[in-house]
Amino acid sequence: MKIVKFFTVILMSTVLFSCNSQGVTKKALKTEIDSVSYALGVNIASSLKQTFEDLDTDLVVQGYRNGADSLGILIPAAKTDSIIRAYMQGKQMAAQEKQQAEALAKAEKDFAPIKAEGEKFLAENKTKEGVKTTASGLQYIVLKEGTGEKPGATSKVKVHYHGTSIDGTVFDSSVDKGVPAEFGVNQVIKGWTEGLQLMPVGSKFKFFIPQELAYGAFPRPNGPIKPFSTLIFEVEMLEIIK
Repeated sequence: MKIVKFFTVILMSTVLFSCNSQGVTKKALKTEIDSVSYALGVNIASSLKQTFEDLDTDLVVQGYRNGADSLGILIPAAKTDSIIRAYMQGKQMAAQEKQQAEALAKAEKDFAPIKAEGEKFLAENKTKEGVKTTASGLQYIVLKEGTGEKPGATSKVKVHYHGTSIDGTVFDSSVDKGVPAEFGVNQVIKGWTEGLQLMPVGSKFKFFIPQELAYGAFPRPNGPIKPFSTLIFEVEMLEIIK
């Protein structure tokens, strides 16, 4: 970064100073070093436009001159890298947030019917006999009582599960695979993390998980679960491993 910054500042300052005082002088590319020099200038200028499009060019020139003669420096050289790094990180974060917001808006539009169907299902389901609803909106039915301990948020558990969408389509099932699953309680979707802690060992629950406690707008790419899907799981707590 220091080398690129060094060449960038020198190139910009030289070009800007020349433009301000004498105008642009065109030179023919006669030697290999002429071509390399020109190519470096074009390369840096292109990168600079993309990354630092809002720079104050007058201050770039001032910074170069102050740094060259070590007089009147407004920012100590030791702090320049951290300032540039913070700026770049801020730009990157802003770009990511914009991209995520655009993706969310698109998903909201494209999958609005699925979200609405899930909300309608949950509104009707919570009135059914035996269905309990937690403060977060998680709904569940106790299918089988257990007498063992309940796992904590940091526990590792062994369970059997059978997952379906609200229309009954199976998207994943350890029962069908014939092999129980083992994982940390805090390493799964929010609805599972909350629900598992309600289950004593030996119990079997049926969970109705709102999309915001499941995968929301961004489930696994190319997977069977669509954005904003309400999910249903039958879960049997077999063992607390640790």
